[in-house]
Amino acid sequence: MSLLVVGTVAFDAIETPFGKTDKILGGAATYISLAASYFTKNINLVSVVGEDFPAANIEMLQKHNVNTDGLQVLKGQKTFFWAGKYHNDMNTRDTITTELNVLETFNPVVPEAYQDCEFLMLGNLMPKVQQQVLSQLKSRPKLIVLDTMNFWMDIAMPELMETLKQIDVLTINDSEARQLSGEYSLVKAAQKILAMGPKYLIIKKGEHGALLFNKEQVFFAPALPLEDVFDPTGAGDSFAGGFIGYIAATKDISFENMKRAIIFGSATASFCVEKFGTENLVGLTQEEVDARVQEFVDLVQFDIALV
Repeated sequence: MSLLVVGTVAFDAIETPFGKTDKILGGAATYISLAASYFTKNINLVSVVGEDFPAANIEMLQKHNVNTDGLQVLKGQKTFFWAGKYHNDMNTRDTITTELNVLETFNPVVPEAYQDCEFLMLGNLMPKVQQQVLSQLKSRPKLIVLDTMNFWMDIAMPELMETLKQIDVLTINDSEARQLSGEYSLVKAAQKILAMGPKYLIIKKGEHGALLFNKEQVFFAPALPLEDVFDPTGAGDSFAGGFIGYIAATKDISFENMKRAIIFGSATASFCVEKFGTENLVGLTQEEVDARVQEFVDLVQFDIALV
């Protein structure tokens, strides 16, 4: 059994107060797959790139136990490209350039060898494309996690609402939760969103941590205080990758285990933001990952006596 990851593999050009890059490796599926690879070793990727995508990047993914048989390489076409500039607070950014390129006609194909997937992570894509993936699966995965964004809420809300009925876990940020629900209170927003279909909701709050909801329970995990945050691009996808990677490794979809998965997701996201792009997610040792998780445990664990 395996983890199926569907999303973008892309080029990014990023500018933050700490520096800027030329075209570097990015894309939701890239971050998700790399983060998940530290917890589970059977990852299948479905995405699309152009002829300009370096073979070295594909080889790097394969070294991280990512099966790239479902990565379409379209001859004569270019890879999706995004360029953005972050403001001083690192929470807001301006999009400078978006070139859809191969994404304009992306038709995801789930190979026969991927059909046994037990866990599915649908990265941020058009809801219609996410539905195409779901319709190709011969049997329903044990857990389906979906990421989306405010852009799809603006232009494809009916399709998004249909997709939400078919998934188990939705992961969005706090502003997206408020937009989707029409509620400012995140507790009220969560209950409205859970009524739309998902059994669980993760609301990401960036440097302020993450919330996990089901209809009866709430769990909060803080973000790790870091000395240096160079680039928040991909932090949410790295979080999702760590989360679903841990779930796939443990094969436990209980709320209690999801609480643990939130911590592992937060740990991988904390690595991501310390350098530009995917650089800090490549080649980590298990000792480094374990030590970072322990930092989270130390951050939140304490004894208290009620008097």
